[in-house]
Amino acid sequence: MSIRTAESIFDALIARIVAGDMRPGEPLVEQALAEQFGVSRTPVREALHRLEQAGLAERGLRRAFFVRKMKAEDLAELFEAAGEVESVLAALAAHRMSEIERHTLSAILSEGDACGDDPRAYGEINTRFHETIKTGAHNAILAATLDDLNLRTQAWRVANFQENQRRLATSRAEHRSIAEAILARDADEARRRMCSHVASSYIVAADLLARRNL
Repeated sequence: MSIRTAESIFDALIARIVAGDMRPGEPLVEQALAEQFGVSRTPVREALHRLEQAGLAERGLRRAFFVRKMKAEDLAELFEAAGEVESVLAALAAHRMSEIERHTLSAILSEGDACGDDPRAYGEINTRFHETIKTGAHNAILAATLDDLNLRTQAWRVANFQENQRRLATSRAEHRSIAEAILARDADEARRRMCSHVASSYIVAADLLARRNL
């Protein structure tokens, strides 16, 4: 099985679910999806398992998958948890980042400023920005915890930039603010700014969820 194929199917399905193209309760049939994507059922099965882990799919009768209804309170709890963990990592990164990691963070900021209004390009840069901070904190347990939470919030964070063009500008400003605190070795401010940044992402995601569930 191609891992890349499974990831591509996973990405395509979460995009459809978050956009509302696939509604809560809609069945996710392996054979039908395999035919749509022109692949065997194996990568589709792997993608569906990942959707279940991400909280976007669940199983019903006969263990068949279907699109899970995301409740507003579930989304709020997810982003609250992610914000708390990631803000701690930002505070640790302020003290623990190496000079190479600090230069990398600055370079990623510049890439974010230069990529224009392409949501896909900025989304990739956004991921690298957060990954650099997570790695720079040098705490494997917290990093693994964040990885699990990111899997479950990934679709909503990506949708931030695809559904709301204004979010690119505010995200850039928030990234710069977070980086400034980290580079100044101000752990308390880095923590506060990261928590605020994740909260801003949540507000956009919550609005999207509300519109999707109308």
